[in-house]
Amino acid sequence: MLTHFNDDGRARMVDVGGKEATLREAVACGSVYVNAETFGLIARGEIKKGDVLAVAQVAGIMAAKRTPEIIPMCHPIAITGIDISFSPDKERGAIDITASVRCKGETGVEMEALTAVSAAALTIYDMCKAAQKDIEISNIRLLKKTGGKSDFGGISMHSEPHVAAVCISDKKGVIKTSVPEIFVKIDHGVVDDAHAGRGHRQVSLLAGESVDKLRGKMPALQAGDFAENILTQGICLYALPVGTKLRVGGAVLKVTQIGKECHNQGCAIKKQTGDCVMPREGIFAIVLQEGAIKPGDRIEIITAAVTGRQDHCG
Repeated sequence: MLTHFNDDGRARMVDVGGKEATLREAVACGSVYVNAETFGLIARGEIKKGDVLAVAQVAGIMAAKRTPEIIPMCHPIAITGIDISFSPDKERGAIDITASVRCKGETGVEMEALTAVSAAALTIYDMCKAAQKDIEISNIRLLKKTGGKSDFGGISMHSEPHVAAVCISDKKGVIKTSVPEIFVKIDHGVVDDAHAGRGHRQVSLLAGESVDKLRGKMPALQAGDFAENILTQGICLYALPVGTKLRVGGAVLKVTQIGKECHNQGCAIKKQTGDCVMPREGIFAIVLQEGAIKPGDRIEIITAAVTGRQDHCG
């Protein structure tokens, strides 16, 4: 139900005075796409206007604080913290932006997080437009919100993010088999798995929640039936932006792709399951830190900040 209308059908600011003040957080993300030349100028600090990401970070923080001046029906909120981080990806020509905003109050900070990402992205455009006019800003969205009447996205409110199963196969295009443990290697992927090798799709992950959507018509679904290496629980994988770093058990993975095109409509996976959820909601990652992964291992979302420090947003 839309709440920003009064009895006369005119816009109003909702009265939140009767709500309980709680700790609230919202995380939003988005991406800026540039060509190889512009990406190099940013990375080398050769944009004439200055340090692009440093300026964009300040712009995002300032914009979050002034959201009520931009969005008419937003409440002025006493923000307690704002973190903005960037994950440049040379292969995609992308600068992925994540903004986390926190407060203790009667209403949430989703708009502040989204405004922060938008302002940071626009600032990158402004800083670089002399070098490239066709910069693309894309996929600005809310990743998660917590602390209000209902939580959304990112981390499940019912379960701490963890590994539900790990799987391998000795051939491509077939379902995988659950194993007690896997080991992932840099520039390789999962040891003893047919999909291992260099490239940007070294490890595949699928959320157990995605599989659960199909259990009504396919109750016998098992871990590995969609050819995933890692089946997770308690985290919305496909809502993570490309560039997100995940600590999974003893390893660190970096998300490189969300979903994929299914080139073979008659593949063994689809024949086995009747539907292939992996192209829609599976994700792929490369290995940044080698290590063992087993069922029950905790999954932690990591964001690489401009300063080189690591911020935990999950």
